Amino acid sequence: MAALSTGAAKAHEFWLSPDDYTIAPEDVMAVRLRVGQEMKGAALSYLPNAITRFEVVQGDTVRPVEGRLGDNPALQMPAETDGLAIIVHETADSELNYSDFAVFQRFVAHKDFRTALADHAARGLPETGFRETYRRHAKSLIAVGSGAGADRAIGLKIEIVALANPYTDDLTAGLPLLVLLDGAPRADTQVELFQTAPDGTVTITRHRTDADGKVTVPVLPGMEYLVDNVDLRALPNDDSKTGPVWHSDWASLTFHTPGEAQD
Repeated sequence: MAALSTGAAKAHEFWLSPDDYTIAPEDVMAVRLRVGQEMKGAALSYLPNAITRFEVVQGDTVRPVEGRLGDNPALQMPAETDGLAIIVHETADSELNYSDFAVFQRFVAHKDFRTALADHAARGLPETGFRETYRRHAKSLIAVGSGAGADRAIGLKIEIVALANPYTDDLTAGLPLLVLLDGAPRADTQVELFQTAPDGTVTITRHRTDADGKVTVPVLPGMEYLVDNVDLRALPNDDSKTGPVWHSDWASLTFHTPGEAQD
């Protein structure tokens, strides 16, 4: 997990990557923790000290993931019941020291934090030598057997909820999503959609939630998807020498659409 403490890893996405998004009951769910760019990245091993929460949710049943040190895939558990499985993973905090202000500038521009640079200057913060803590909040949807069921809010600091089941519902008009921060809808925020085709081609589009924190993203049959949303907030410390001055929380959701990709 040391890779997550580097500046490069922080700027990259973190997501849950099932070996197979559609499995039969009693088959083993194998899910990797990935960090990288454009849906390509290293698989991280199971390290308990780097994990705050790791669960499999099916209906009213919540099963903690209890891996062994170094497991890769980090999650290897049998699917006990038919239906939609929600995989939940929350990391511990990591810390980044900015030695190049351009890295911070690119980050806030990419994730659409429109006032961050002005706020940074107004707080009297330096352009180098300041620190940020960050935490990842990831979910993935796996269809076990019929895949029937629904995603729901499961209490992460920041999370993306699918308002339709990507395995059983009609997605002709797209997949509706809800973005939550502290349990409340997050209005007018950027959502990044990564689409991976069977040949590995990745297409990235950006979307915005409405006043109710909802957005419908376009999806096609036979594709893997990652949805991303990030929050950045100022910490109550304006002295960069005494501790971190910013904190970011990252939400991700992965799923796969059924059917065959069209040429």
